[in-house]
Amino acid sequence: MEESSYTGLPTSHLLGSVPAAITEDNNSSKHAPAPAPGPGANMQNFPPRNGGDGGRGYQTIGSPTEAFEQQPANNWRGFFNVSSYSQYFNIDTDDVITRLISSLNPVAGDFFSKIDANPDLYGLVWISTTLVFILASLGNLGTYLMQKHADKSSSWSFDVSYVNMAACSIYGYTIVVPVAYYFFLQYMGSNASLVRFWCMWGYSLTIFNISSFLLIIPVEILRWLIILLSGGASASFVALNLRSYIESVDLQVAVVAAFFLQIALAVFIKVWFFA
Repeated sequence: MEESSYTGLPTSHLLGSVPAAITEDNNSSKHAPAPAPGPGANMQNFPPRNGGDGGRGYQTIGSPTEAFEQQPANNWRGFFNVSSYSQYFNIDTDDVITRLISSLNPVAGDFFSKIDANPDLYGLVWISTTLVFILASLGNLGTYLMQKHADKSSSWSFDVSYVNMAACSIYGYTIVVPVAYYFFLQYMGSNASLVRFWCMWGYSLTIFNISSFLLIIPVEILRWLIILLSGGASASFVALNLRSYIESVDLQVAVVAAFFLQIALAVFIKVWFFA
């Protein structure tokens, strides 16, 4: 029996069969090929948009990570979110160099006017951490040179406690002092910005990174001269910029206190690390 004869058998009496309802009008379009997809088409399905426009239109589904990152950080949770502090590290090399040079020249201009558009915490972290390692290493080296200069036959050992003391003193000073000034000025009704204070006090330590290399010279008089000049320059940088920022005669005592705090830090560096 030929194969074509099977196509003519009636199948409407079979259970579950569906009779054909194809007319001659649409028979020609039955075997028409589907249009080819465009170059940018794909087979992705999009769920309907929820809310807005009466439920019309479609939207793509973002990944859970993207949805988490788009959450606002202006609430109390943003204080514990690392990404909320990224704006204070958005600084390039030219800005850092400019601010480093300004900290070495106190009378060059108003430091707060230079950082007003973009105060950073990069200088605070980087300069403070560099100073911690410099004081710990060069402090031991300076002590060794002084000891060998006095008595070449004496034994010497590396003092690991210099690292702990340098970290506690430098980090504690650059964090606590600006915070104290911030709350004090807020209490006195003066304008204050904690990030700008941290930025200024962080860059004020730049000169100590440089002078520490000179403090290894085993001459006590020269050491005191170097540290007092460095402390005076750093103290002048802090006091002059703080005075221009406060702009109040009643709060000049805060400027004087900031000056002597920097001098005290310089003396502490000399006595503890380069004795």
